[in-house]
Amino acid sequence: MAQRGESQARLVLTGGPGAGKTSLLETLRGRGWSVLEEAGRAVIQDQERIGGPALPWMDRRAFADQMLGWDMRNHRMAEASEGPVFFDRGIPDVIAYLELCGLPVPAHLENAAKVFRYDQVFLLRPWPEIFVQDRERRQTLEEAERTCEAMERVYARLGYRLQEVPRGTVMQRADFVMSWMSAWRRRR
Repeated sequence: MAQRGESQARLVLTGGPGAGKTSLLETLRGRGWSVLEEAGRAVIQDQERIGGPALPWMDRRAFADQMLGWDMRNHRMAEASEGPVFFDRGIPDVIAYLELCGLPVPAHLENAAKVFRYDQVFLLRPWPEIFVQDRERRQTLEEAERTCEAMERVYARLGYRLQEVPRGTVMQRADFVMSWMSAWRRRR
């Protein structure tokens, strides 16, 4: 992975749906950290708003292409950022999505995962006690667990060392990430 200074750190939170990623990211944002939104939920909302077909229940390939574009844009936004940036998922998540769907992963997507790299990946596992389905999250808990396994497998295959975030209150989880960040700063 590319070594950047602390000011350019790109940090991904990934895992299955219903793991508490959004709550954790909102807490980190509340503590003053930059956070970039998840592609999947935004693409679904935008596509529904315009009556578009790039939805996971209509055209999975088009949905993946939209997510890739969103994630590459997020990466460029992070390049212009003054400090560390947290991503709600990353480009490897799109690869894992296609693999879960049984669809081939195009070469340009594999290339994107090699070109647009992250400094650290935090993994949050699905948590039955907080898992809920909603309008955009239609997966079952079992599907969320398979999704998490796929994310873990793809990130590892791409050379990332994942740091699992333990279950706990959202404040405890934010403290864990901040503690990791402090240790990371000392190592650099």
